[in-house]
Amino acid sequence: MAGAGVIDEYVGDLARRLRGPAHVKADLLAEARDSLDDAADSYRDTGLSTEDAERRAVGEFGPLAVVAPGYQAELAAAHAATMLRTVMLLIPLTYVLWELNRMFWIGPWTAFDQGPTPSWYVFVSQGNGYVPWIITGIAGASLAAGRLLSRRGVSGSTLSRLGGLVAAGCVGLGIAFNLSVVIGTAALDAPRLLMPAPVLLAGVWFYVVFIRVGVLARRCLVLSAV
Repeated sequence: MAGAGVIDEYVGDLARRLRGPAHVKADLLAEARDSLDDAADSYRDTGLSTEDAERRAVGEFGPLAVVAPGYQAELAAAHAATMLRTVMLLIPLTYVLWELNRMFWIGPWTAFDQGPTPSWYVFVSQGNGYVPWIITGIAGASLAAGRLLSRRGVSGSTLSRLGGLVAAGCVGLGIAFNLSVVIGTAALDAPRLLMPAPVLLAGVWFYVVFIRVGVLARRCLVLSAV
């Protein structure tokens, strides 16, 4: 970049190598620049020219091939933590939204006309009600475990990878139980699936949220591999 100083070029190259949450990336780059500027100021005080002082500061800071992976690991870990907090908030909120709509527009579920409800359907329908809270607990436990592992020296890339796998598993669990209920209901009493529009929209929102979490989980794996 024409007219840019050595530090400007270095920080710019570092920025182009990093991927992850924009606000965290901006903070990391600001910290790097401050550190470089302080080092360059110290070298200028010894009589070096501005360019030589900046080159010395950059050389002391380290080559990008060595520095960038550490910053990228921090970005990956930050993304994973944000994703897990999103799971803790959105998944139970989505379930509560659906239940409120169902209670308002449909009311209590009635028994099937064919006779006693099959035991397998009782299992998946009750399990579907517990799954959002199980997922919330898993996400919270994973977040706490990630902080503990980070203090023990586990890399941010590894934490991001683990977070992505946990979130992907949660998505699979939630969708598996929900689809089981839908398919089971269709098999036992298909007309029940013709619900009021607000309830159907809440059901669609459920899948939108889970797909979004799946995308975030995939991004965890991508960022951890950069």
